[in-house]
Amino acid sequence: MKRIELTAEEDARRLDVFLSDNADLTRSRAQRLIESGSVTVNGAVVAKPSCAVRADSAVAVLLPDDIPLDVPAEDIPLNVVYEDADLAVIDKPQGLTVHPANGNYTGTLVNALLYRVKDLSGINGVLRPGIVHRLDKDTSGLLVVAKNDFAHVELQKQIQSKRCRRIYLALCEGVFKEDEGVVDKPIGRSRSDRKKMDVVPDGRSALTYYTVEERFNGYTLVRFELKTGRTHQIRVHAKWLGHPVVGDKKYGYAKCRFALNGQLLHARTLVFTHPRTGEEMSFTSPLPDYFEKVLATLRNKNN
Repeated sequence: MKRIELTAEEDARRLDVFLSDNADLTRSRAQRLIESGSVTVNGAVVAKPSCAVRADSAVAVLLPDDIPLDVPAEDIPLNVVYEDADLAVIDKPQGLTVHPANGNYTGTLVNALLYRVKDLSGINGVLRPGIVHRLDKDTSGLLVVAKNDFAHVELQKQIQSKRCRRIYLALCEGVFKEDEGVVDKPIGRSRSDRKKMDVVPDGRSALTYYTVEERFNGYTLVRFELKTGRTHQIRVHAKWLGHPVVGDKKYGYAKCRFALNGQLLHARTLVFTHPRTGEEMSFTSPLPDYFEKVLATLRNKNN
């Protein structure tokens, strides 16, 4: 077990933020350590991440030993659009699960990364090496993975502070009346189905910007930009707008006029600052063929 000792040089509003800024920890991991009783302030265990830290306070963190990763590396084809010593940008296809879960320890992006990228950050736990943010299984497009803990922490800070831009294209049911708007509605577990997320009063804050790209007869192509990263955020907010994503059987319609294997939601653009060089990195992924085929069909019907 490793012990980290820190001294606060100035007042900090929250203990979890202080640790994230000073101990190479993601804020989520700092919160888990605090809640488990692994953090002391001036010798006393503090269990609340929101605890204020005063200047000259002595903060100590006990980090548990790393748990060996029991997930096999697999030779699964990956579209790596950029890679250096700190990170890699992956263009994920629809149908590929990002990380292993109970009963599903093979055939995921993590399995592929373990084979393709030899060095990955382990800061987010044994089942999500290198995963800074994720995409749903049936959402295609760009995501960045970290190859060391320094890159992981810095990239996650950019996401949390809304400095990382993640822009998606989605085909939605129905025709949007407005050209653009903002959905600022909290998301949490559905009260009626715990396997789903929903807009709920006591959920976590969730902010999504949207702009209409193109209107069709009965459908709208929409650009969504995430300002937060809640589970299924775009899909839940699209449903709340009354325009669920086409092909989304969980949050949309059971029947779809198109032969699809999942929702028409694509992470098209990813913009972030390189954690080591400070350079702005921008990537754009073309829409998958099946997505373009549906758009072509709708455009032909509009003419």
